[in-house]
Amino acid sequence: MGDNWCTIESDPGVFTELMTEGFGVPGVQMEELWSLDMAVEEKNAPMYGLIFLFKYTGEKDERPTEEAADLPDLFFANQVITNACATQAILAVLLNSPEVDLGGTLGEFKAFTREFPPDLKGLAISNSDSIRTAHNGFARQEPFISEEARTATKDDDVFHFIAYVPHGGRVYELDGLKKGPILVGECEEDWLSVARPAIQQRINQYASSEIQFNLMAIVKNRKEGYQAEMAVQEARKTVVDAKINGQEAPMDVDGTDGFVVAADVPGAEAQRADVMAKIAELQVNIRTEEDKFAAWKQENMRRKHNYIPFVMALMKALAEKGKLAPMVDKANAKAAEAGAAAAKAVSHGVTESISCRRGGSDTSASGVLAGGRRWS
Repeated sequence: MGDNWCTIESDPGVFTELMTEGFGVPGVQMEELWSLDMAVEEKNAPMYGLIFLFKYTGEKDERPTEEAADLPDLFFANQVITNACATQAILAVLLNSPEVDLGGTLGEFKAFTREFPPDLKGLAISNSDSIRTAHNGFARQEPFISEEARTATKDDDVFHFIAYVPHGGRVYELDGLKKGPILVGECEEDWLSVARPAIQQRINQYASSEIQFNLMAIVKNRKEGYQAEMAVQEARKTVVDAKINGQEAPMDVDGTDGFVVAADVPGAEAQRADVMAKIAELQVNIRTEEDKFAAWKQENMRRKHNYIPFVMALMKALAEKGKLAPMVDKANAKAAEAGAAAAKAVSHGVTESISCRRGGSDTSASGVLAGGRRWS
């Protein structure tokens, strides 16, 4: 069995870096979907799979599972290690997406484990140094390291990740804690129309007591898609400009297939205006993606940085100047006041508060899904 796997934050920036830099898979990114309606938005196409995070309660699931042996081309692995369900859900999507370039690490892993049953595939994940190293690259820095693995208790909130993927004209739910894949339904081209009701049903199952859900999608790298469309629009601009200027359109311009230039100059000028508007929009979209990736990179650097030596040095300096103890006393006093205020609020209005919160939550197909960051 592999060494310990750390908990990592459920965040699209974390998962995107894990896929692209950790696993070496190019041309993909993770996007957080704030509603089920976002799953069908054009900007998220193509979408390779969905990853759903929910609070795990251990309730018995009576749905039948498929025999993995009957689906040799569908990658399904049992989860045999703790703290890795997010990474396993990501692998479930990537390894079942023929359109994705898996790169060397995952490409070799998929080929090596192709004939393995689900339990051995799970063991192969746990024993993969490259996958574990990529996962643990997002480990939080801790001042004290315990050699003993902590087991969750009934008082802990435990969250679990599962994946939804299209495969062979069907949609499957892939949950490593299950014996095998779960058939969600048949589909033709629009597999999301099958996956969305299944996710909505799961939300409704816990809607009366739990509103903490998170839905993410692995999609094609948006910037690359915008750049490809930009090349098409630039090519159309070239042939339209030639028409306006009374010149012969170049014969070697790519991206103009199916595009018919207007027969007269006014029509060509109208086409040029439309092309320029699309180019301007694409430029904005590209800059938005660049800014987002830059922010993700900065956040991930902060996540990985070890602030503990700085904090220890600061506390030591404060103690030497006699300022640490008063600050601790002040913090304890504030905590006590806050605790007393919270207890008073609960004793006077817990019934109304709970009723209002539940009555105002939106768990419909277009309702908010994400309730903040989660850890797995």
